[in-house]
Amino acid sequence: MTLGFNLRDTLRNKRDIQAIIQRNDRLEEIIDLINEKYVDSINGNALYDDAITGILSHLDPHTVYIPADKLAEVNEDLEGGFFGIGVEFSIIRDTIQVTSVIENGPAEHAGVETGDQLIKVNDSMVAGTQITSEHIMKLLKGKQHSHVSVTLRQPISGLIKQVPIERDIVPVFSVEAGVMLDSITGFIKINRFSATTYDEFSKALKKLKAQGMKQLLLDLRDNPGGYLDDATMIADEFLDDKKLIVYTKGRRSQRVDYKAGRDGMFETGKLAILVDESSASASEILAGAIQDWDRGVIVGRRTYGKGLVQEQYEMEDGAALRLTIARYYTPSGRSIQRSFANGKEAYQQAFAQRFQNGELTGTDSFALADTSHYYTSRHRLVFGGGGIHPDIYVPYDTSRLSSAFLNMVYSEELKNTLWDYFIRHRDSLRFSSVKDYDKNFKGENDIIKSYLAALKEDYRPLVKMILKEPAQNAYFRLQIRAQLARLLFRDNGYYYINSQKDNVVQRAMQELNNSNSYLEAIGR
Repeated sequence: MTLGFNLRDTLRNKRDIQAIIQRNDRLEEIIDLINEKYVDSINGNALYDDAITGILSHLDPHTVYIPADKLAEVNEDLEGGFFGIGVEFSIIRDTIQVTSVIENGPAEHAGVETGDQLIKVNDSMVAGTQITSEHIMKLLKGKQHSHVSVTLRQPISGLIKQVPIERDIVPVFSVEAGVMLDSITGFIKINRFSATTYDEFSKALKKLKAQGMKQLLLDLRDNPGGYLDDATMIADEFLDDKKLIVYTKGRRSQRVDYKAGRDGMFETGKLAILVDESSASASEILAGAIQDWDRGVIVGRRTYGKGLVQEQYEMEDGAALRLTIARYYTPSGRSIQRSFANGKEAYQQAFAQRFQNGELTGTDSFALADTSHYYTSRHRLVFGGGGIHPDIYVPYDTSRLSSAFLNMVYSEELKNTLWDYFIRHRDSLRFSSVKDYDKNFKGENDIIKSYLAALKEDYRPLVKMILKEPAQNAYFRLQIRAQLARLLFRDNGYYYINSQKDNVVQRAMQELNNSNSYLEAIGR
């Protein structure tokens, strides 16, 4: 009798196996009937995919089905690497230009240099108007220790060389930059939380501390999240005394607490976390923990509001289902997830609504409406309702939102002009550091002159008119310097230069440099 009662409790919420078979049979029966009787030929696999999509449409926005042919690509960013040759490239005038060679990667060992033009991969010609980045990447990737032959052209001499390369692991870095902005302020940019993020972050943090860092800007803007463990390990470097970082809880999942457990590398210095409307999931976990423990100041705009926990289940055919099993809660008890009660379409349109109602470009009063009240460790008021509300709100810089101006900054003509300038002047662009470059580079006027000459004649007057406006002229020149700095010093160069006109970075630095204001902001 005891065994029977225990079995009853164990199986109370489980469906009868016969019911499962019957439900599977019903779906199989319908698809078999369609295959056998339908007037036109159909794709059975497509019917299954549509059936799965229909089932998942009744669940939350973050439960997703990943087909087998997409799974490896989806997992690459999270795993932190793939097998390839180790170059970054850009398509400029229908030619593949090697813009960066990964340090100690297969291509560097084989003698590939920045500036080389990729002409052929094995016997496949890869120059021409129909070439795409996706096609090139597919050709360059392969199994570890497999071999590929690339034909390269040097842009100045025109010399053609054929280079055999053995494919190996190529890291996909999630820490884009780790650079000192001044003598005491470090800046680290994390673009996602992958399996290697914590190790990358630790190396960057140690390097900055060795350079004299006393205060840190951690940039999580546009970071969609990723692995929970890497986010909590980074939080552990800032928090002491086994503090709670986050906890998860679901209908079928018991509460699980994640706590600080080691002596962190940066538990006392001033800290600012930069966030925006695209900071999601693991980014919000990290920002929420720092805010709830009054460890640092959150600067920017309200985060995305993605606080659902997914587990990935592999299917027999190689596909996968990422199924939501729980919710994330900050130490104060806030649920990070915003409501999706009005359906997936309304959920996806939230960004446009926030832009239209002025939340992203004006005051933050819209973000504070109809939210629950919570309190930090020092009894500062914080808000629920989805996402992390910043301690210091910084709107978009609307002076840069003109479509005509953005088209200039990110145009093919400017990209091509900068690349041509880089290739022609490589020997003279020998600067000891990005700070040396920032102080001594004087080539903006030459680049602007070449850029204007490359434009279509009927478009040139509009560009000249835009550049007469002082603020836009100054920012355009800054972007020239920043994009060229990326070619010279990789992302560290870009972010160092760009930070000079980044209103969120500048506001955060202003807060860190004012001790009284900083302490007041975190309730101390």
